[in-house]
Amino acid sequence: MFDVDGTLIDALDNQRRVWADWAVRYGVDPGEVYRVALRTRPLETFAIVAPAEDPQQCLAALHALEDEDVRSGEYTAFDGAAELLRGLPAGAWALVTSNYEHRVRGRFARTGLPVPDVVVDAAGVAEGKPSPVPYLLAAARLGARPENCLVIEDAPSGVQAGLRAGMTVWGVNTAAVDGVHRHFSSLREAAPAITAFLAGAPQSGPCRCASLVCSDA
Repeated sequence: MFDVDGTLIDALDNQRRVWADWAVRYGVDPGEVYRVALRTRPLETFAIVAPAEDPQQCLAALHALEDEDVRSGEYTAFDGAAELLRGLPAGAWALVTSNYEHRVRGRFARTGLPVPDVVVDAAGVAEGKPSPVPYLLAAARLGARPENCLVIEDAPSGVQAGLRAGMTVWGVNTAAVDGVHRHFSSLREAAPAITAFLAGAPQSGPCRCASLVCSDA
């Protein structure tokens, strides 16, 4: 199970730009907004940085900016992402994202990444990360037991969600996040181990997995 932003696609600049545009629209400091947005979900961010504004109008404005960014922004897949995903067996992997599926599909189309059969997005669950609900739903849709699933993540909330779901969690692309079973400096470095894990090869981590769940914090 793979996270999307920060794990498969480098969207950091896009996220920063979208939040900056939103902040300017509402007359608040872009730097402070982005610092809050990094650790909270949008509705929680609005309550902190723009408590006098209608949260649903704030969310609609953010969604419009994000959709425009999908259409016109520049995206880059992390090194090795396309090769890794194309080599995975169909039906054995999923995306778990805090974003929305139509945006993920738009970004994947622009970066040449394949989309799996199973995508669990923000609209598909009542509770987002760090709740285990998104991962457990993805496992159920894959027909896999949680203890046989591997989560590939870059964000603390996603790592915690995978751990709470009882899955093996590996971290990529960032400094090691507390709790991960293994850490890789890049997705490219992790790719051979991910492929071997799915094939059932012995690993140095606590378990071997039959399915991959990809997530987006």
